[in-house]
Amino acid sequence: MRFAHLIQTEADEPRLALIDGDEAVMVEHLFAGAPRFLEELIAGGAELLQRVRDTAPGAPRHPLAGMRFASALLTPPAVIAIGLNYAAHSSELGLKTDTAPTVFTLWPNSLAGHDGTTSWPRRLSESVDYEAELGVIIGPAAKDVTVEDALDHVWGYTVVNDITARDIQFSEAQWSRCKSFDGFTPTGPFVVTADEVPDPQDLHIWTIVDGHTVQDASTGQMVRSVATLVAHLSNSITLLPGTLISTGSPGGAGYSREPQIFLRDRSTVTVGIDGIGELTTHCRILD
Repeated sequence: MRFAHLIQTEADEPRLALIDGDEAVMVEHLFAGAPRFLEELIAGGAELLQRVRDTAPGAPRHPLAGMRFASALLTPPAVIAIGLNYAAHSSELGLKTDTAPTVFTLWPNSLAGHDGTTSWPRRLSESVDYEAELGVIIGPAAKDVTVEDALDHVWGYTVVNDITARDIQFSEAQWSRCKSFDGFTPTGPFVVTADEVPDPQDLHIWTIVDGHTVQDASTGQMVRSVATLVAHLSNSITLLPGTLISTGSPGGAGYSREPQIFLRDRSTVTVGIDGIGELTTHCRILD
């Protein structure tokens, strides 16, 4: 199944929708007490998801055209990012892949939706980069899980663009601020339930900036698999339902290119993952 948070009119708040082709079913109208947000659906477990599945076929459909997308998750309990999880990306940044995953957090103000505009002041950075990443959403809480059982705790997958101010990244010891400007973590457009992704290590992932393909890779090139990351993180923290894990970016970042490619005023960047979706962000630099 495929879900999104949609805004039907300018006056509306985002609401959870089940996506069927180019149409949407508004989940809150399916039955009394139906979830309004993805976080509520995840918290309801397998029984609530099955009820949505069973009641959706006869529900009214609405065309996606004219609707706007909000972030794939609106209020995740945590957004955890993994750095240096593709050898090519580590090498191009001149950084070493450590014996354990590089882990940091992204702040909730950075979350943004598909086809939105992300803006930042020129005085803060003119070295803003793109990073296509597979987003993993936790379902049942995970604590001390094994690699073999880790994927049982994944509810679904989405697309993440981990936008990064490179000059700030290399001037500070911690990476949260350089990746957490307002709107620097677009997610979506869709969340695909885990049953529709048989192998998260067999997905084509790419980025297009202003019409040019700049990243083109496979999630099979991850240094550490999704299952390994979930197991590793769960050994020290409880991964709560709705937690978003951004699993790292492949090679091809703009910082490493000759000449360098950074996101410019009015740039358009699309990151995509086969079977999950294509996530577009419009960029504005404020003087």
